[in-house]
Amino acid sequence: MDATATLRKRLGQMLVEAGLLSNEDAEQAAREAAEAGRKLGDYVVEKGLVTADALAMTLSLQFGIRFLDLLRVDIQQEALHLVPAEYCREQVLIPVESDGRSLLVAMADPGNMRLVEDLRSMTGLEIRTAVGIPEEIRRAINMRYRVSSEIEREVGRAFPAQPAVQAAPEREALDLQLSQAPIVRTADLLLAQAVRDRASDIHLEPEEDSLRVRMRIDGVLHEVMRLPKDVHAPLVSRFKVMAGMNIAERRRPQDGQISTEVEGKAVDLRAATSDSSHGEMMVLRVLDKSVSLMSLRDLGFSPVALDRHVRLLRSPFGMVLVSGPTGSGKTTTLYASVNQLNDAERNIITIEDPVEYQFAGINQIQVNEKADITFATGLRSLMRLDPDVILVGEVRDGETARIASQAALTGHLVLSSIHANDAVGVLIRLTDLGIEPFLIASSLIGVVAQRMVRRVCSYCAADAEPTVEEQGAFEAETGERLTALKRGSGCNFCASTGFMGRIGVFEVLMLNDEIRRLVVAGSSASAIREQAVADGMVPMRRDGMLKVKQGLVTPAEILRSVYSIS
Repeated sequence: MDATATLRKRLGQMLVEAGLLSNEDAEQAAREAAEAGRKLGDYVVEKGLVTADALAMTLSLQFGIRFLDLLRVDIQQEALHLVPAEYCREQVLIPVESDGRSLLVAMADPGNMRLVEDLRSMTGLEIRTAVGIPEEIRRAINMRYRVSSEIEREVGRAFPAQPAVQAAPEREALDLQLSQAPIVRTADLLLAQAVRDRASDIHLEPEEDSLRVRMRIDGVLHEVMRLPKDVHAPLVSRFKVMAGMNIAERRRPQDGQISTEVEGKAVDLRAATSDSSHGEMMVLRVLDKSVSLMSLRDLGFSPVALDRHVRLLRSPFGMVLVSGPTGSGKTTTLYASVNQLNDAERNIITIEDPVEYQFAGINQIQVNEKADITFATGLRSLMRLDPDVILVGEVRDGETARIASQAALTGHLVLSSIHANDAVGVLIRLTDLGIEPFLIASSLIGVVAQRMVRRVCSYCAADAEPTVEEQGAFEAETGERLTALKRGSGCNFCASTGFMGRIGVFEVLMLNDEIRRLVVAGSSASAIREQAVADGMVPMRRDGMLKVKQGLVTPAEILRSVYSIS
């Protein structure tokens, strides 16, 4: 019997002895794993026979080594420098700590002696192995290994001890730099880090003597590195080439689209440039394709808000507007709404600027001002295409607002976004755009106002005592005392921020007869808001504080993101 078969048998026996598998299941799993050429541990987890946690604990007992909870353990930066990131990803391991003589490594497969020997040769240190859960190891690699050191190496290769180039290099020099592999590699590394960190935007901002790189993660900008000014022109030009933009034009703003592959995952980006006092700045918007698969329930609607919004979507006609500032998730809510409506019995047509995500079964039109296709003209033309549901990317002006309102009055369900602070503010905004109160009252059936707030990291969330300010804010909204809340202590998975991902807070205004009467009468925003709350609307702040009670967010996040109207 070879070593692999022996190891498979030992692991199977231990899973049986631990009460995780029956003899019959263990024998069958070992047989099927052998036939598939798979490791027994990987096979039983994949088939759902044993959890990853239980398997890791069993391996720890089998080999007589530590089990490392990578959520809690402190990973030394010095240890990370000893083993390349790509090797760690390939072998599913991560170095944890070194004392100068030995290196502790968390591994998914601590029984792989060849791997241990490779690590010993690579580092010149004795290797101490520990068991880690594979998914936690992968997450820790993505969070702890940053691209900055790799980029520094690539920049050193591209500009080896050269004097700084001028801010506007000659075209020939730029072409030479663009053709160099290090610049291409640097661009790829930045994209890879953005995807791993779930960044929504990458900012390349030239300063007097450096290039500042920032990423927006969970709605907050973080500086991730500073690069030599020499890198600025060729790096921006590399992204402009990828986006199909004119690299010779550096003064006029440009827009472009990038479709690429990052670590085996298809990624789309929107690129925008503008001149600044220190050179051309660029922002890359990372378009998350998973948005097109999200349901309304995934966004964070409370049961009450979800019920109200779904009732609006069931209406055969009328206008529903989604409001909030830039980055508040309006487009995501609109896409989830049309996904809810998408079936063979409806003709759904959208007009967008730009079309960010493609949907099967939905006809999508791109705004093109050069071809005189604006939101207003496009909306007029698609009215002749027999639509049931119309999605307009944004109500930007009075003409678009008026055409959308008229479409809602002629038997169409119209969905769109608009910039306003809250649901009642949308009514004021429409009035400012020149829409008469009687037209608002007769065409608008509902408004969803929203914000996106950072969610407490589920990996390191722990009970915490609210501060006096947090207690006061919670009581003001709910009338209850807040006995405890969840706060992230910071871990390897959330980059020690205590937050991971975002969740929406919402208020859904439904226009009933009383609200319409107030709109036509020109009543104040406070009067309309008071009536809306009496009719069952849960204000955004209160919705946020209820999520605090559920342990999903912190009061500070709600106070930061949801502005007080009073």
